[in-house]
Amino acid sequence: MKAPRDAFGEALALLGEDYPDLFVLCADLAAATKVGAFAKKFPERYLNTGICEQNMMSVAAGLASEGLIPVASTFAVFAAGRAFDQVRQSIAFDSYNVKIAATHPGLAVGADGAIHQCLEDIALMRSIPNLRVLCPSDEVSTAGALKAALKNDGPFYIRIGRAELPKLYDDTFDFEIGRSYILREGTDITIAACGIMTYRALILADSLAKDNISCEVIDCSSIKPFDTKTLLESARKTGCVMSIEDHSRFGGLGSCVAETLAENFPVPLKIKGTDDRFGDSGDRESLFNAYGFAIEDLAETVKRLINKSKKFG
Repeated sequence: MKAPRDAFGEALALLGEDYPDLFVLCADLAAATKVGAFAKKFPERYLNTGICEQNMMSVAAGLASEGLIPVASTFAVFAAGRAFDQVRQSIAFDSYNVKIAATHPGLAVGADGAIHQCLEDIALMRSIPNLRVLCPSDEVSTAGALKAALKNDGPFYIRIGRAELPKLYDDTFDFEIGRSYILREGTDITIAACGIMTYRALILADSLAKDNISCEVIDCSSIKPFDTKTLLESARKTGCVMSIEDHSRFGGLGSCVAETLAENFPVPLKIKGTDDRFGDSGDRESLFNAYGFAIEDLAETVKRLINKSKKFG
């Protein structure tokens, strides 16, 4: 069990050796975003801008304009919300080579409550031209997403989880931008997930298997660009799709899935995200249960969707 943010910090410190132009920016959250290891190892390539995320993004754009590769790190609610204008105008407009590493997204932030639980960041970031959006699901894919972003020129938004999670990929895994990964094959329903909900989707699949329901689970860790091919192949096999994400049901992974299916292969779809409401303070599991992500509730949703699919077909 390891938190993706820990894997990000470790990978960043290692990649600093391979990328002499790598420069890390932090908005006074080094202990939380785990960039401290890089700061100790490469103090000359690290800058704490203080609690002024808008300025941090503008500084990152300036560094990129001079040929450096800035990684700007803060919480998702500040990276996508407070600094939206600077990300759009100063970074994405000119396709500057800035990697935005946003930790602490979604309800999984827990007790910090609504003001820190960003449920809109994927929707905001995927709407910006030139900006690619990644949402890895475990320690290995998080390190892989960072490596892939550094290999590819241009701006990225990487959504990095806070909570400890089981390892879903082995150490040979090679993260590919624009690709989704089938973690479990099935025939009755496609479950598309990202981030922390990928592991939850696998637990759900195990639970439904006891009722002889076969779930195909897809890790959609590349939100933009999105892997339409893998989703459509799966939907043609199963006949119905449910998306699960620790994010608003508006504008996130569910919207990617809906757009893909509507344009290419319409089938019954259920988007499971938070409804039109803010988060709340509490422990992670209590919040997930309160917001409709309890395994029992998800299982009932799957059963209803499969029945709908049979009528649809």
